[in-house]
Amino acid sequence: MNSVDQMATAKLRKTYRTLQKKGRKERYLDSQDERKVRVALLSVASNAALVVLKVAAGLTIGSVSILSEALHSVVDMLAALIAFFAVKVAGKPADESHPFGHTKVENISGTAEALLIFAAAGWIILDAVKNLVSAAPLEDVSWGVAVMLVSCAVNVFVSGMLFRVGKETGSVALQADAWHLRTDVHTSAAVMLGLGAIWLGDIFFPGLDLRWIDPVVAIAVALLIVKAAIQLTVESARDLIDVSLPKEEEEEIRKHIKAFAPTIRGFHKLRTRKGGTVRFVDFHVRMDASMSVDESHRVADMITCSIKQHYPGTLVTIHIEPCNCSKGMEESCGCILSDAEKRDALTKCQEQAGT
Repeated sequence: MNSVDQMATAKLRKTYRTLQKKGRKERYLDSQDERKVRVALLSVASNAALVVLKVAAGLTIGSVSILSEALHSVVDMLAALIAFFAVKVAGKPADESHPFGHTKVENISGTAEALLIFAAAGWIILDAVKNLVSAAPLEDVSWGVAVMLVSCAVNVFVSGMLFRVGKETGSVALQADAWHLRTDVHTSAAVMLGLGAIWLGDIFFPGLDLRWIDPVVAIAVALLIVKAAIQLTVESARDLIDVSLPKEEEEEIRKHIKAFAPTIRGFHKLRTRKGGTVRFVDFHVRMDASMSVDESHRVADMITCSIKQHYPGTLVTIHIEPCNCSKGMEESCGCILSDAEKRDALTKCQEQAGT
């Protein structure tokens, strides 16, 4: 091993020790699972309370838009229950039957939540059209406005928590549940504005019939729900069909690999995917053909630690290949050496070959 390789190896060993210490954050993955379960349970409880409140208000004043919102909250509650059980199952460790873990349960739950949203939107539209043809009188609209205001405030708070924990832990199920509630904020605000218009119309224009606003707002609510369902379906289905990680994430992974040049001379066949909160990364690296198995394995461990430090919980698989002078000149090998390092590697290959 020449002086350049010796210096690089010493640097890698030092980096390896540092990354091993920093790698302790992997131990916090269990606590992250606990956070996910707690915030999912909070979502279930808040949605259950809002269902009761909206049903009571909708039946009392006879508002189809509030009742449609109550159904929306029922769907949100079911979605929250699905998310709750999904994050519990997804947090289970890999076993003999599921060697890659249970993380895709979160993606399945996201798809199930989307189907529930589509069903709820269809029911809302049918009921709203029926009430648009024969609008029923509304009683004590001010109470309905107050209930919608409370719904907005509760869902802004809970969805904010879901978004924060979902993004920090990479949970698809929690982020899907957060989008559910954020949509509910918008639809509740729309219902509140519609009821407010009817309420003010009764005060300032008592002879003007504004009851049509209530079912029209309900239809608008349903269309917003359909839009959210389409977005959720696309997001949850991406990982089920093993779509590659976003380009910016793949580029970050490439940077971590390239940082180990010239000890590694090239890499290729990079493949990435994601299941639930876990990223899967595999690629081939080329190393000096004279490097020992122990040394090459140690370098592979260092690369793995580096990637995991940036993306905790990532499962990294590295295939090690020998790099000789002929392959080093091929573009397909993914060489990352500078021109000077290539010349040095070529000279070394020739010396080893006795030419």
